[in-house]
Amino acid sequence: MPGRLEGKVAAITGAASGIGREAAKRFAEEGAKVCIVDLADEPGREAATEIEGLYVHADVTDPEDVQQMYREAAEAFGGVDVLFNNAGISPPDDDSILETEMEAWDRVQNVNLKSVYLCCKYGIPHLLKRGGGSVINTASFVAVMGAATSQVSYTASKGGVLAMSRELGVQFARQGIRVNALCPGPVNTPLLQELFAKDPEKAQRRLVHLPMGRFAEAVEIANAALFLASDESSYVNASTFLVDGGLSGAYVTPE
Repeated sequence: MPGRLEGKVAAITGAASGIGREAAKRFAEEGAKVCIVDLADEPGREAATEIEGLYVHADVTDPEDVQQMYREAAEAFGGVDVLFNNAGISPPDDDSILETEMEAWDRVQNVNLKSVYLCCKYGIPHLLKRGGGSVINTASFVAVMGAATSQVSYTASKGGVLAMSRELGVQFARQGIRVNALCPGPVNTPLLQELFAKDPEKAQRRLVHLPMGRFAEAVEIANAALFLASDESSYVNASTFLVDGGLSGAYVTPE
């Protein structure tokens, strides 16, 4: 029985670890050829080897690198059908607006928002050549509500990703391209585990808002990306696709 992504080619940024790596596995399991894009060469190559995919070292804030990664994917697999623009950072020096300096602000905006602009700008023409496709941009639940712990540039960047995704989804809908913003709640990643170890009180402030009482696992977000990449979501476009365990629907008063 054919997989849900049989015959499709996907380029996934930030795919050496976390949500991106889990998505690469799930996409490959469902029949896709996957181009793994990252700056972390060793885990990136390892991830590509696991799924018989292609690894491309690329800085997604660099226009030339972004164009090259799509060229390599198209040359290796014949084209590109799915863009999962997932690369992002949330560094500790991105905090309250009163403490966050310009350098931290710019760094986060470049990686989280400028990269999505570049990946869409240079990736969508490849989808147009195929007669359509799916673009999945990783935003966040903080794009639609205030964060319990301040990260001002991260929040602003994800709001930008959400707004840009809506516009692109409307613009390209009649050309067979769907663009959706995937908005995860807090995810159990090494970054979050490090937060628990360093500042349990800050981490607990995040957890108290979650109706399910736990963070998402990376594979749960990857499964949502798989749905958006597949033809099963053929009428889902320009959406704020929240996968947050009910966080955005809850009214919780922290103790």
